[in-house]
Amino acid sequence: MKRVGDVTRTAQGLLIARSPDDGYPRLGTTVINEDLTEVGTVVSVFGPAERPYLAISPDVEPLAPLVGATLYARN
Repeated sequence: MKRVGDVTRTAQGLLIARSPDDGYPRLGTTVINEDLTEVGTVVSVFGPAERPYLAISPDVEPLAPLVGATLYARN
């Protein structure tokens, strides 16, 4: 599993995660949590190129408990 980043907040029904480096996943990548549960799909990448933010369309609810969680790309 490759670390995608940590969820920093929710916005307009999306999870926003901060990438730890410039090696972010491609759009459409399935994202999972530490329990290997599918959390959602990367739908947008924005912000600084060195550590961009990722917008993730969630497959789970509620979203608030995911703030602070580390997410990973499904291989």
